[in-house]
Amino acid sequence: MPNPKRRHSKHRKRIRRSHHALLMAPANRCAHCGAAVKSHTVCENCGRYGFEKGGQKGAIVLEKQEV
Repeated sequence: MPNPKRRHSKHRKRIRRSHHALLMAPANRCAHCGAAVKSHTVCENCGRYGFEKGGQKGAIVLEKQEV
């Protein structure tokens, strides 16, 4: 197993890691209420899951409680 002959500087390490940044996941829109929703999650606004193309087409999963 080869070992490094010289120490890598902070600059060299940071240049190498410059491509490791995380990207924001694109937000989808709820088919029922239009709120921004992460992929494959229940809408926090209306409690429905699924989209127009999906299998259940906006089935109610969580009943929204009035506070």
